Amino acid sequence: MERCCMKRFDSYASALSVLKTAHEQDLANEFIQGGVIDKFFVQFELGWKLFKQLLSYEGDPVSASGSPRDIIKVAYRYFDCMDEDTWLCMLRDRNNTSHEYDSTKARALVDVIIERYIPEFQHVEDCLRERYGKLLDRM
Repeated sequence: MERCCMKRFDSYASALSVLKTAHEQDLANEFIQGGVIDKFFVQFELGWKLFKQLLSYEGDPVSASGSPRDIIKVAYRYFDCMDEDTWLCMLRDRNNTSHEYDSTKARALVDVIIERYIPEFQHVEDCLRERYGKLLDRM
């Protein structure tokens, strides 16, 4: 497996360990909400780009020019442990919330991040560790 793919996985896992602490924060604070949303954006970016590199490793041509949506849809065929609908919802939420700010919508998104997206990010990390474990341990 390419070293850059391993680094991306390490970045994904490291960022997730920070994002998983979101539920411990003062979520009524709008500044904290913004931080959780920003961490989610980073985590999502790391996730779909990790899928892109893994698809390249697997030899799928979509990795050469795929959009996040294309990458997610194809990645689901390789990594059936991922929840395609959840990843597509993440993509939608990333796109919709990056251009506007509303405190009610922000709090609702934070709740979705904590209740739905963080568990999915963790599930994917676990799935990838299971699938590529020996390769990951070499780094």
